[in-house]
Amino acid sequence: MWRMLAAILTVMAVSRCGFAGSKPNSRVGIRHRRSVPVVGKSSYTVRSNISYAEAGKVKLLLDAYLPAGDGPFPGVLVVHGGAWASGGKTQLAPYAVGLTANGFAAFAISYRLAPRYKFPAQIEDCRSAVRWIRKHAAGYHVDPQRLGGVGYSAGGHLVALLGVTGKKGDPKKGTIDTRLQAVVAGGAPCDFRLLPLRSSLLAFWLGGTRQQVPQRYRTASPAAFVTSAAPPMFFFSGARDRVVPPLSPQLMVKALKSAHVEAEIYIVPDSTHLATVFNREALLRGMTFLNKHLKIKSQPNGR
Repeated sequence: MWRMLAAILTVMAVSRCGFAGSKPNSRVGIRHRRSVPVVGKSSYTVRSNISYAEAGKVKLLLDAYLPAGDGPFPGVLVVHGGAWASGGKTQLAPYAVGLTANGFAAFAISYRLAPRYKFPAQIEDCRSAVRWIRKHAAGYHVDPQRLGGVGYSAGGHLVALLGVTGKKGDPKKGTIDTRLQAVVAGGAPCDFRLLPLRSSLLAFWLGGTRQQVPQRYRTASPAAFVTSAAPPMFFFSGARDRVVPPLSPQLMVKALKSAHVEAEIYIVPDSTHLATVFNREALLRGMTFLNKHLKIKSQPNGR
């Protein structure tokens, strides 16, 4: 299974341009070169370049995509890919637009990149973003109790890891909840503990080989933290993905189900890693999953 990681570095350069789609402009009805399934017409606003945290001297930014109306809307954190070393918050802009059309407020983030910033910088930034969303929920018409995560490739890994490691907040201690209520992860590597001990493939990101820093490889692995407290999770993967073969998320789904957590996976037929990013059927299924777990269910009318 470790071979799933062998091609990650080869797509780093590709991911700098291959995922971008069309950059969002600002207000309503922007067309994207790649689209996400939507229900009805998308009417939304974008608030760009909002600072959600500072890490050292680095200002971390997000773009907020807000559907029309007063809400409160369920919120979704959108996390880009790029082998933890490239990409930015506009990379999955079509995801965010599709979410608004389905009644979600979407928050697409940039995070610190390797090799300058090694793990756990990336997951720490994701947690900071979750805290920021909950802290500012009222100002963005978001329900802080209904927050999900969506990501692809490295972003899929990060939302999966965020989902299984979220912590309940404690108002008495001034801490904010970092738990997610649902996760949709595409092309996500889920377990780095199977990499050969002396492989330096991920040293640029994890700071050494698994032999040198074994705990860091474990800490970066979503599969290592599966418990019954994990949120419902949906994975999708390309059948011909040589970068992150389907076996990785399949084993994660098996572990989640063993822990009695609702988990699903959709394998896109005859699809590669990059081709799966905007696969319509996969994203439609992911949207259905988010609707199921984040939308308020209608109340019985008593008849």
